[in-house]
Amino acid sequence: MRSKSLLVISGLLLLKLGLSSCDLALSFKTTPLNQSESPTTISQQSNDGEFTNWEESVHQQINQYRRSQKLPPLTLDSNISKQARLHSQAMATGRLPLSHGGFEERVRAIAQSIPYRQAAENVAYNQGYSDPATQAVQGWLKSPGHLKNIEGDFDVTGIGVSKNAKGDYYFTQIFIKRQ
Repeated sequence: MRSKSLLVISGLLLLKLGLSSCDLALSFKTTPLNQSESPTTISQQSNDGEFTNWEESVHQQINQYRRSQKLPPLTLDSNISKQARLHSQAMATGRLPLSHGGFEERVRAIAQSIPYRQAAENVAYNQGYSDPATQAVQGWLKSPGHLKNIEGDFDVTGIGVSKNAKGDYYFTQIFIKRQ
């Protein structure tokens, strides 16, 4: 049986859009537990079935937490989820490391359909868990940077999950505050 591992990268990536410029505050903090080798190829089930279930599970768990904190729920948006999925797939295939690389481009793509005031992102990686979505959410809730995004003044979200051939799961959640 595979050893279990979980790696989350701090979600303290916040992009605020002003009238003529944007400020990007970036802070990475990693918490590896038995980090595994680099991913190889993506699973063939990429965006349906299993992954849709994990994405919905993350959405439900995040909204359950927000309700417990007297915060409004986040609406799941398919355009945002598409960008989150693409990022998770890029990490799963090894085109990108586990990171927030390309975040500004994802937000620009989202801005084509959703005018926004601010955006943030959480990413996670894990393997060997029967419920990888719960592991990702629990890791985010224990991390101050991720928690800041989860509790942030956002109203819509998108979630993308991907898995490589070795069974490693990659999660991306993008948070948006509409204008």
